[in-house]
Amino acid sequence: MTQGVFITFEGGEGSGKSSQVERLGQALDSAGIEVIVTREPGGAPAAEDIRALLVNGDADRWTPKSEALLNYAARAEHLRQTIHPALQSGKWVLCDRFADSTTAYQGYGHGLGSDWVGALHQLIVGDLQPDLTIILDIPVQTGLKRAAIRGGVDRYERMDEQFHERLRSGFLEIAERQPERCTVVDATGSIDEIQATIRQLVRAKFAVEIA
Repeated sequence: MTQGVFITFEGGEGSGKSSQVERLGQALDSAGIEVIVTREPGGAPAAEDIRALLVNGDADRWTPKSEALLNYAARAEHLRQTIHPALQSGKWVLCDRFADSTTAYQGYGHGLGSDWVGALHQLIVGDLQPDLTIILDIPVQTGLKRAAIRGGVDRYERMDEQFHERLRSGFLEIAERQPERCTVVDATGSIDEIQATIRQLVRAKFAVEIA
């Protein structure tokens, strides 16, 4: 059986990842492609329990190392229960955040460094890489305003603006280092404009017919 396709969506707070993941999933499903839409942290029962620990509470609830370890504990369960089985059965997996978020949030935002996170990544994830990573880029203040309008502000949205600037720089540096995998998409446009760009990227890279 052919291995499935793994696409991840990354970006700072308020960048619109969740909406774009859902819309692409609907387009693929309409084209007759078996697709799973999932998220991190989360995406499996135990991983969702860990997600609650990460996104709730005071901004300083966890040390950066504890945050990274919790993210990778959730990721291990997500991989075991959801991602690996889906890919092995030939499905497409669309994931709202994956390992690049840990590198950006804890490695850059909290200053752990990409090497520290990278060592942990190798232990838990190994050689698995997304086939395509779409990084939705938006100015920090714009993204935080969008997140505030959406409501339900979480721990990360309450962190200071300097944290979010480091986070944005981290995502852009990841994309610069790995251009064969990562594509940066301007997330300041309308939902429809951004989705049109994403679908064109997917058509070009995977030679699929989606509306």
